[in-house]
This record gives sequence, C-alpha cells and structure tokens, in this order.
Amino acid sequence: MSYTVNIYLFLFLPAALLAYQAVPKQKRWVVLLGFSYLFFFMISKTLIVFLIGTTIMTHYIGVWLSCLKQQCRQELDQTEKMSENRVRESEQIDKRELKKAIKNKYKKRERAVLIIGILLLLSVLIYLKYYNFFAENVNLLVKASGGEAVLTAKKLLLPIGISFYTLQAIGYMADVYWEKIRPEMHLGKMALFLSFFPQIMEGPICRYSDTAEALWKGGNLTGSNIAAGYLRIFWGLFKKIVIADRLYVLVTAIYDHYENYSGMMIAVAAVAYTVQLYMEFSGCMDIVIGSGRAFGIILPENFRQPFAARNAADFWRRWHITLGIWLKTYVFYPVSVSQAVKRWNSFSRKRLGKYAAKLGTTALALFPVWLINGLWHGARWSYIFYGMYYFVILLAGAALEPVREKVIKTFHADENAWYWRMPQTLKTWAIIFAGELFFRANGLRAGIKMFLSMFQNFHFQTLWDGTLLNQGIDMADILVICAGCVIVGIVGVLKERNIHVGERIGKAKLPVRWLVYYSLIFAVLIFGVYGAGYQQVDLIYAGF
Repeated sequence: MSYTVNIYLFLFLPAALLAYQAVPKQKRWVVLLGFSYLFFFMISKTLIVFLIGTTIMTHYIGVWLSCLKQQCRQELDQTEKMSENRVRESEQIDKRELKKAIKNKYKKRERAVLIIGILLLLSVLIYLKYYNFFAENVNLLVKASGGEAVLTAKKLLLPIGISFYTLQAIGYMADVYWEKIRPEMHLGKMALFLSFFPQIMEGPICRYSDTAEALWKGGNLTGSNIAAGYLRIFWGLFKKIVIADRLYVLVTAIYDHYENYSGMMIAVAAVAYTVQLYMEFSGCMDIVIGSGRAFGIILPENFRQPFAARNAADFWRRWHITLGIWLKTYVFYPVSVSQAVKRWNSFSRKRLGKYAAKLGTTALALFPVWLINGLWHGARWSYIFYGMYYFVILLAGAALEPVREKVIKTFHADENAWYWRMPQTLKTWAIIFAGELFFRANGLRAGIKMFLSMFQNFHFQTLWDGTLLNQGIDMADILVICAGCVIVGIVGVLKERNIHVGERIGKAKLPVRWLVYYSLIFAVLIFGVYGAGYQQVDLIYAGF
C-alpha cells in the first residue's frame, strides 16, 4: 500500500481517524500503534519482525543507559556524604578527584553501551542492504587477481523504511547518552515513535523530542486540522501524480536507452529527473505531513524551496532537511569535536596556518557525512559518487570563501541584488542537475557516459523536431507539466517571502476555501496520471 492510492486516502486514513477519536484519550496511542503496525504489515508482511526487534533493542539500550546514569548519581551522592565532615583541603581535593574518576568510569560504560546499540542496529541494516554489494565487489577484486569468487550473492529482503527508523533509533540512543532527553521507560511509547504510519516509508526522520509527546497525548481531532491536513495531502497528490508521474515516462525512456541520445536530450533528462524527484519526494512529504496534521501531529518539514538556494550548502539546508539535521547532529558534530580532529587542528595551526587548519578540519568533518549520505541512499557506486560529488563541491566552496568575500568587499557587491543573486542561483541549478544525473543513472559508468555525451551534438531543435515527443509523452503532457511547475513555483516564491498559501486558504471565507478545495481535487482527478493502462509509479525514496 502506498500513500497515493485510494485505499490509503479514503479508507485506511479515515478509518484510523475515526477509531482514534472513538476511544478514550488515554487509549488513543494504542489505536495509532495498532494502525501503524497494520500499515507496516500490509507493506512488509513478516519483515515487521525487524521493526519490532529494533524497537525492543532501542528501548532496552535507553533503559540500560538510564540505569548507569542512576548508579553514577548514587555513587556520587555516597561520596559526597562520606566527605561531609571532612574539611581539610587535601581531603576536598581527594573528593573532587574521586568524583571525577567515578564520572569517567560510568561515562566509559555508557559509551560502550551506546556503541553496542549502534553497532547492533547498523549490523542488521548493513547486512540486509549492503552485503550483496560488498560480495560483488570483493569477487571482482579476487577475479581481477586471477582467483575465483569467494562470496555468493544472497536473496535478502529489505524491510521498507528500515533506513529511516534505524536513524531515528540511533538518534534516540545518542540523545539519551548526551542527556538531551530522558530515557523512555514505556515500550509502547517507543514503539509508536518508531512506527507512526504516515512517516514509516519515507520519513521525515524525526528526533524523539519532535513527535513522541504529541503522538502520546492523544489530543482531540478538530475540523481545522483535518481540513488543513487533507488540503496538504491533495497538494502533495497534485505534485506526485500530475507532474512527477508524467515526467517518469520521459525520464525512464531516456535513462534506460541513454546510448541513443546525446546533447540536449541528456540535459533534458537530467533536468526532468531532478524535477520529478523533487515533485515526488516533496509531494509525498506533503501527504505524510498532511496525514499527521489531521491527527494534530506536527511533523518536521523536509523541504524549504530548495531551488531558491544560492549555493550547494544552502541547497542541502533546504533539501531533505531532516536527513541533513541528523547527519549534522550525529556525525558532523561528534567528528568535529573528536580527539583526532582536535589534534589535527592543533598541529596544522602551528605548521600550516589558520586557513589550512580550518580547511582540513572542515574536510575531516564533512567526509564521513557525505560518504554516509551517499551510502544511505543505496548500495551502488553511483550513490557513493553522488556523496563524494557534494563533498568536493562543499569543500571547494569553503576553500574559496575568502576569495568570495574579497571580491564582494572590493567591488562593494550587494549580495541581495538580482545581478549577484541570479548567477549564483543558476550556478547552483547546474550543480544540482549534474548531481542528479549521476544519482539516477543506471550505474556510475552510465552516469559518466551520459555526462560526457551531454556536451556532444547539442542541438536545440531536438526540443521541437519530434525527438522529445517520441519519449512516451505528447504536447498535452508537456503543457500540463509546465503549468503544474509554474503553479508549484509560484507557491514556492510566495512561501520564500513568508506568504504561506495554505494558511491564507485556511483563514479565507468559506466560499473561497471550498473553491480552492474543489479546484485542487478536480485538478488531480482531471490531470492526474492514473486509470486504465496506467502503471503505478513506486515511491522513489521508499526504496532507500
């Protein structure tokens, strides 16, 4: 079952809302948990055992950390009481040293427990998601040296959403370890946090402090929340089945037969896939956030007008926001304050200067972030290349920052002026489109060939000589895609200016609200890609 099918929109979600409202407030979490596990079972069947196992283990690690912290406090209290009547300075110093030793002892134990928890979670994810990729590459190396294959491929079933709920579980354990949150003692509350059905397939990746309390408190449904939720859902459907699913036909036709094309057609494919990916993923997030809003649950936003970004770093602050926050919080920050980075910083400042020290520190902290980002998307060299692509671009941006600041200062450039802003945005678009070309290509070799062929036989007439219209779409499809993109673009521009169309509609007079509601519904019904002969397009990020 997908978020875009009728059985979810008009049966499963309404049934969940009705059942939620029908039971007493203190039992509503049970309804949400029951529907969440039912939803997961419908899409993954027996693979639900991985979700249950992750939940139990995450809960146990949190309780274990809590016990260690409690033992540490008790031992510190005992030390304090033992020294109450001792006032000599030497004994006070001994007491401080003893407390420090106790804290260090328990901190090491807590760190060991955290590492055990993370390794257990990652071992399951890595084995299911990356074993065959690892085996294939090991065998290639062995064969290249004259040997025979040493590892055999296995038929492994990957639970949908495992990458998302695994990151949420790791984030929870780390937050407990850092004492940002209190450990959760109720297994049901932990289970609901990790399995809430609107977000189990594609995120957003939530921290425990984002949603756990709201999911648990069981607030009453309201007409305004349901209306706002379904408005957001239909907006997501508009982006997904009106725009993205039309572009899927064009994108698939070119990428699957890229050898037959070059120049303009490859550039069209790169742009079309980027738009398709954004419309689908952000559209799915609209459906997810709208589903949560219907229950009164505010899920974190995952997109913030990414194509308004002026550089690659800004783009990633706007695109897949929750993944970026997770990587920044649980990878970038711990690495940047690690002893290895501190030693490098101290060494390089003395011998290489502040500029080299800062650049080296940035590289050391960014590298694991973008390696993980690439691998997180899947077991393919093209995904790893995609992560390294942005690592190089962001590191180059950091390296050239002093030059950029000097140019701005020398020429007294206004960074908000159109003459400065527009080239920056266009440059960022080129970076995005090139990156997504490699991301979507059927392998790294195919991506390299497509990228190089884009600069060969570049003829604009392929846009109107019939070549474009020979890819499974017609002029009507192109007009619908363009019109849809214009509408989405206008809404994005308004939002960038802090004009939130959804909120304005919710406050408008009744006739205006219903006019918008019906317009959106009929736009989806009339222009949506579905019906006889239509093959449902799988959600892209559900595969990650």
